[in-house]
This record gives sequence, structure tokens and C-alpha cells, in this order.
Amino acid sequence: MIAIIAEKPSVAREIAAIVGASSKEDGYMQGKGYMVTWALGHLITLAMPEDYGFTGFNREHLPIIPETFQLIPRQVKAEKGYKPDGGALKQLKVIKTVFEQCDKIIVATDAGREGELIFRFIYSHLNCRKPFDRLWISSLTDKAIKEGMQNLKVGSDYDNLYHAAKARSESDWLVGINASQSLSIAAGRGTYSLGRVQTPTLAMICKRFLENKHFVPVPFWQVKVQTKKTNVPFAAISKEKYEQKDKANEVLRLLQEGKTITVKSVERKEVNQEPPLLYDLTTLQKEANSKHGFSADKTLSIAQKLYESKLITYPRTGSRYISADVFDEIPQLVDSLKQHSRFGSYAQTMDNIVLNVRSVDDKKVTDHHALIITENPAKDISGDDKTIYEMVAGRMLEAFSQKCVKDATTITLTCGDTVFETKGSTVKQAGWRAVFNEKEEKDDEESNLPNLSEGEQLPVLQADVLEKQTKPKPLHTEASLLSAMESAGKEVENEAECEAMKGSGIGTPATRAAIIETLFSRDYIRREKKSLVPSDKGLAVYDIVKDKRIADVAMTGNWENALAKIESGEMDTNTFRQATEVYTRQITTELLNTSIAVADNNACDCPKCKSGKVIFFPKVAKCNNADCGLMVFRNRSEKELSDKQITDLLITGKTSVIKGFKSKGGKSFDAALKFDADYTVVFDFPEKKGKK
Repeated sequence: MIAIIAEKPSVAREIAAIVGASSKEDGYMQGKGYMVTWALGHLITLAMPEDYGFTGFNREHLPIIPETFQLIPRQVKAEKGYKPDGGALKQLKVIKTVFEQCDKIIVATDAGREGELIFRFIYSHLNCRKPFDRLWISSLTDKAIKEGMQNLKVGSDYDNLYHAAKARSESDWLVGINASQSLSIAAGRGTYSLGRVQTPTLAMICKRFLENKHFVPVPFWQVKVQTKKTNVPFAAISKEKYEQKDKANEVLRLLQEGKTITVKSVERKEVNQEPPLLYDLTTLQKEANSKHGFSADKTLSIAQKLYESKLITYPRTGSRYISADVFDEIPQLVDSLKQHSRFGSYAQTMDNIVLNVRSVDDKKVTDHHALIITENPAKDISGDDKTIYEMVAGRMLEAFSQKCVKDATTITLTCGDTVFETKGSTVKQAGWRAVFNEKEEKDDEESNLPNLSEGEQLPVLQADVLEKQTKPKPLHTEASLLSAMESAGKEVENEAECEAMKGSGIGTPATRAAIIETLFSRDYIRREKKSLVPSDKGLAVYDIVKDKRIADVAMTGNWENALAKIESGEMDTNTFRQATEVYTRQITTELLNTSIAVADNNACDCPKCKSGKVIFFPKVAKCNNADCGLMVFRNRSEKELSDKQITDLLITGKTSVIKGFKSKGGKSFDAALKFDADYTVVFDFPEKKGKK
């Protein structure tokens, strides 16, 4: 008997259908010599400090550096602390039973760093010694699964991938636990969360926000002149930006008095715009945010759904290239779009062209190739799912299309010593730009200009002085933040430079969305339209850590580089572990010696003792008066209370009706919360309307 373990039930069902395991059991499927089971994401995690005997936040305990990390089943929040996840325990028992009945295992968790970690942690926790092979595929189509099953890889081939994943997990634990406890102890009140990638990301958001907020605009002036030739009007702007308005007015006076302007030079050249590279996850997230307002987390969630629906390839990829063997399949994929309502007519024109090979490079394909569609038709998808699918499909057509060719013209004109300039272009061959028929963002240059010759005199139809101001860098959006994370905070817009810097970015394509969402859940940042704005709490944390090693973006980028070297076998995990421990001790000392206290903006007057302050913690809000004892647990009947709901309860004695509580029997109900006479939190059920 052969065991197959997938990452999710939905993927397990697809694989079971291919291998013939059609008999459904509790937690697995069986048939034709296979038992197909599944994890439920990260079933096994690293144990928390309490499991090593370190309870509470104590200066004497820090830094906490376990000699050997323990693994425990996934925990969930309870009314008091954490408890093992019942669903995780049940599925682990199933997996253990399946492994015990089988001679070998096929690993079919997601083919990436985290997928490898999910299986290896389960394998290690269960003390399993059965041999295992690896199913490594980039899509879940029947064809891909069948080919993958025929070409299984030896499990040990992915040992370095596991070592990198384990090193990442343990380093995040060391930095996150020790930094968070150190800052909370130094602050003296409240609980604050810091992390290896989370904190540098917060620092980038806060730094940009403060630069924007404190930016002092500087006025400057330019002169605009309107002219024409043979009834083709156009405008030109002075190249010089004048710091004094008087100088601009002097140029305006000369134009008005002279009434003509002279053509100094006419430069014409053909411009070739190569098609964009295919999407990796980060580029897809950036463009989905800038074009459609999608959060990085939402884009990843939809892409994962499309992947599990067999419509696109594996989404958590960091590569924008495909290999030569995958390129052989592109004509068939283009053909599959000929009936597509949006792309059909364009796909038909690609029969007559030589496909562009800019996105084909075996050496630049990492664990997975770039995002492309599969051969399965995208029927019955709509809304946001359709938006993301069409982005992937359209980009695939663009990437293999011909270049866009333009005739670009730059004209300079003079009046006295003042030089004016205007640019224009005409499209000779639309090429890849015809897929979406979208114009360039900076499209004020997309205009026809008349034929001009040097020395020509043109009439001044109108001239104006334009008053402008220098502008600050805009607040970060998720799109610009993802770019900053990818390039370790360096300002890089060039596509080639961005590709070259990927190895030194912070986070990975698979984790960046979760990092941003963590900042939201900690109430460190908020959304204002598309912009990311730090909260008072986020700014308070940044003010303390901004000069500390924990907020160093470049150092975090170097860590990602080191993890990549572990994955490729160029670095030993012990070397990385030693460096991590040294860094952990340094940041712990730095933060514990911080003298500035963090203001807790969530503190409320205590309604019970009237003298203390109720301090908000991640699991509980409680009075800082030791003799009072007022306590409000965040988790109530499987519902997590927000800061606002707890604040309402403390100030008015009652919340509004909260939806989605769960009874012990699993039934959902709605109720308000209130204090009773002893200041215990109790349910307050809305009155039911009587029947007439």
C-alpha cells in the first residue's frame, strides 16, 4: 500500500481521482493500492515558550533560545490562553494510521518551501521512518498529475529545501518571541509584536508616511506656449524650472512681444518596446492592487482558488520565466483562448507570428515557472475570479507577442535663450499592446506632431506661466510596498534591475501578503483608500525601533539571501543558526535597554475600581490595579472581540449586538455583551418580537 499526503482535501480529491482511490473514508480515500490523505495547512508548529517552562514575560528569561526546538500540534485561541486544535488532532491521528498501513509515502503537499515544511514537520512529529518520494508539479490538471506520478523525485532531493524552510521558521520564532517580549517589558505596559520581516516592513510604511507628512513643497514656475503648423496645434513647455516667478514672467513677455518661436531641432527615432515578462506572484499582486484595488492577500487567495480549479499554474512562484519544454506548450495554450470572449480575436492573430522568447530562460526558472494558464477552459467564472484569470491569460498573450514599435519625435523650440520641448509618438505596430488596447500611463506624449524643420518660425498663439510645486513621494500602497519588499527598500523601477534584486528582498512571494495582513491585525497600519497609513500604535513602535537592528531592511534582505543559499546547498544551517542566535541576543539587549515607554492609546478608565486603567493585550484586556481584578477575554464563544467592542463595553457597560457567537453545540447565535453586578461579562440577548 502507498500513502499519498496532500496539503488540502481539495487537492487530495484530485489526486485520488487520478490514482483510482475512490473509496471515501473518514479523513482519507482508498483504492487500487493507494491511501490518499491530507494535511490542513500547518498541522504541526514550533512549541511556544510556555512549553519550555518560560511562562509570562520576564526579563530574566531573555533571550529564550531553545537548544532543540519542540514540535506540537497546531493551537487555537481559547477563552484562557491556547489549546490544541481539535480538528488538527483528529486529522493527525488519521495521517498516522495511514502512514502505519503503508510501505512508502508520496509527498504531494504544495511544491515549495512551506509545502515541504508542512510534510516534514508532520513526518518528524509522528516519528515516521517510512521512505518517501516527492510529487513535484506546477499545475493540478489531470495531465500534470499523471506526468508527475510517472516522474516522482527522491524525497531526499528536497532536503535542502526543508532545511531552508526549517531555518526560516526557527529564526522567525527566535526573533519574534524575544523582540516582542523585550519591547513589551521595556514599555512597561501592553503587549507589542515585532518580527524579523514584519518590523522592517512596518518601518518602510512609517518612514514614507512621515516623509510625506513633513514634506515642505517648494514652488517653481514653467512657461507653456501654444503654437501650430498647417492647422495642427501643439504645446511646448520650458525645459527650465524657474525658482522665481519674475524670471518666468520675463520669458512670457518676450514670447508675447516677439509673437514667434523658432524650431531649434527635430529628433525622430524608432522605439521598440519589448513585451512584459510573465507574472510571478508579487508582480501579479502589485498590478492587481494598482489596477483593481485588490489587496495582496485577496489576489493570492483568488490565484490559489484558480490553481485548485486547474485553471492556472502554481501561484506562489518567484520566477517570471518558463523553461524551453514549457514553451513548447504555449501554442496550444494560445489556441485554447481562441474562443474566449475577450481574447479570442487577438489569439487568432497569433497564428501568423513567431512567438517572442523573452520570457523563456531555463536558468531563471526557480522551483516553479512563471504564472500561465492551463489547457482547461475557464468556464463559469465571474467577478474577481474572472479579473485575476484574465490578468494571467492576457499577460501570457502579451509576453509571447511581438514588440510594440513607435515613431517617437522630440522637438525643441527657442525664444531668445529659453528652450521649450515637446514630445510625441505614433504607433507603427501595436504588437503586445493590442491585447488589452491599453495606453501607457504617462500618455500625454501619445500625440501626433506636425512635420517640422530646423529654423522654421512658428506663431505664438498663446503663452502662460504655470505655477507648480515639488511633490513628496506618495504614501505606500500595497503595490509600492510589495515593490519595496522585493527590492529591500531600494527605489527600483526598472524591470531588469528589479529582477536582479529579487534575491535580496525581504519575505518571499508566498509570505509577503501574510506579513502585510499581520500588520493590519496588530492594528499597526490601516487603509485609507489605496494608501497604507500607520496607526498611532504603529508609529509609537516605529519611533522606538527605527534605529534598531530589528528594523534594518537591508539586514533582513541579507537573511533571505542566506536562506536561498541554504536551499541551494551553498550554506550550512548551523552557520545560519549561530548568526541568528547572535542577532537575537543583540536585539534583545537593545530593546530591553530602551528607555522610552510606549504610550498605550487603547487604555480605558476602569469602570469597576474607578482608579485603574484597563490595558489591552492580545488575549485579554485587564485593569492594571492589582487589587481590582477586572478582566475581559478577547475570545468569547469562538468570537474574537475587537478593540472597539471592548472599549464600548468598558465605557457604556454594554456592546451593540455582535453576530456569530457559537454555542457548545456548534450553533451560531447573536447577542450583546454586558457587565453584571460583579463586573463579569455576560450575554445580553435581544428581545424577540412578539407574534400578533
